[in-house]
Amino acid sequence: MTSVRVSTRADLRAARRRRPHSCWGHLVAAPLWPMHGENLGTLLRTCDAVGACLAVPRLPWVPEALARGNTLRHRTCVHFTGDPVRWLTRQREQGARVVGVELADESIRLADLPAARARTVAVLGHERHGIEPAAVDLLDQVVEIPMVGHGTTLNVAVAGSLVLYKLAGLL
Repeated sequence: MTSVRVSTRADLRAARRRRPHSCWGHLVAAPLWPMHGENLGTLLRTCDAVGACLAVPRLPWVPEALARGNTLRHRTCVHFTGDPVRWLTRQREQGARVVGVELADESIRLADLPAARARTVAVLGHERHGIEPAAVDLLDQVVEIPMVGHGTTLNVAVAGSLVLYKLAGLL
């Protein structure tokens, strides 16, 4: 009988790639205050479709939600963040354009949003509370999705998908 050796955390760390992470690049969807796991899975699928990465907070339920939502069953580009405001600050310091999906006086309509030409982070807020006030100050641009019906907002997966397609230049 052969004995089974279980990998330790040190083994797993040593096996990780040693070169810098090479994500798809210039487009990142950032639902930094998620409410529903189903929306993260759907948004992950959209990220794959448009060649974007997904940045999500380190919440206990997020990895399982992403695993369930990854119906393509191949490796996807996911970045786990700590504090959302600190992460957004770092993205801006590194030269990223930060676009928030939010209702605000300064919002531009989705139809007027130009395609991303450089690294762009699309920030999506909590479905009930929107983007945290401290993070709103970090936005370079705010975009709104016009609605004709009675609702005032779309869920994170739908709103994020629309904005990602527009930023990717696919709409």
